[in-house]
Amino acid sequence: MADTQFDVLTIGNAIVDVIAPIDPEFLKREGMDEGIMHLVDADRSAYLYDRMPAEKRMISGGSSANTAAGVANFGGRAAFVGKVAQDDLGDIFADDFQQIGVHYSIARLLDGPATARSMILVSPGGERTMNTYLGACQQLTTADIKEEEIGAAAVTYMEGYLWDPPEAKKAFVTAAHFAHKHERPTAITLSDPFCVNRYRDEFLDLMRSKTIDYVFANIEEAKALYQTDNLHDAVQQIAKDCELAAITMGAQGAMAVHEGEIVTVPAYPVAEVVDATGAGDLFASGFLLALARGRDLRTALSSGCLAASEVISHIGARPLRDLRQMAREHSVAI
Repeated sequence: MADTQFDVLTIGNAIVDVIAPIDPEFLKREGMDEGIMHLVDADRSAYLYDRMPAEKRMISGGSSANTAAGVANFGGRAAFVGKVAQDDLGDIFADDFQQIGVHYSIARLLDGPATARSMILVSPGGERTMNTYLGACQQLTTADIKEEEIGAAAVTYMEGYLWDPPEAKKAFVTAAHFAHKHERPTAITLSDPFCVNRYRDEFLDLMRSKTIDYVFANIEEAKALYQTDNLHDAVQQIAKDCELAAITMGAQGAMAVHEGEIVTVPAYPVAEVVDATGAGDLFASGFLLALARGRDLRTALSSGCLAASEVISHIGARPLRDLRQMAREHSVAI
């Protein structure tokens, strides 16, 4: 789309990730279930931060923010909409995005909770346990949604996690309205099965009302959406409910469902899965950028799987290698 300013604009929770490797005893001591995302308050957040290993890294994060970063790494034009506070972590978030070339122009929160942060504890073997304080990111409102930005994006992508706060929900729907007014498609990631279980009827309504055009899910999220243990049944249902669905299948690759056609591609081999954080987010980066550039579904799936393979090979939800170069090496014409 030649008349766009952005290939992909993403909307979601603006969170600073605090990442550190831990031993399993840490989780036992703190009463955490491995691999689960725990929501915590400000006090618990500060407590855990103080007890995390010294070798922690801080980087701007959040699901949709990771997707925007991936688009930029591929050489795409990315924008992000999400709320941070006027504090040190808010500075880290905004500075990171400026450095990697993601357009970010949201006004900072001056009065209210601190910038959101997620303490990501990485076990041996790559499983991550998250403790997330949502803070300022839940203060996103319709005032933060700018029609000129949404209308200038080839596709607008939103995360299911954003459906929790009532004001953010309104912002979500406003963004979809602006996108369709400018004849641009909208997309959502279902985020996680717990999110789906909370908002199944509302997510289905977003799809069936055509507020959302493209849906991203992994196997468990797709099955949760239709309350089935059978992926085939979920795929048949989702094909009726949205224009396009992209379903990630871990080591089995990914599939796209569009107009009755199912396209699948295999996963790219990875020597070792170090940290699964961000695999779905980065898959969306490659897939959405390929669509924005008019590529076919097979290329979009391959681009997504390639980006996911890079991010799971190291700690952190942002690519460390140049995805554009990786695409050239693997003959993926994104």
